Amino acid sequence: MSEETPICSAKGCRADAVWVLAWNNPKLHTPERRKTWLACEEHREHLSQFLGVRGFLKDVVPLSEWEQPPGSSGGPGGSAADR
Repeated sequence: MSEETPICSAKGCRADAVWVLAWNNPKLHTPERRKTWLACEEHREHLSQFLGVRGFLKDVVPLSEWEQPPGSSGGPGGSAADR
């Protein structure tokens, strides 16, 4: 794995990311804004459930197909530990 390879956002995971979980917190973000977490195969469901139960999850897209929507900040990334 190179330093440029995106890694999973799950706490302590160093696996290559293959999914982008697009989300926003409606109490903090405008409706069109998308924050992103990255997920490996193993953590995709867990991170999706964490965001989904809170009503934050907006989309799950393969990393290879991710296009940053207007209104998003930065590229895919961030850590689930930053919640």
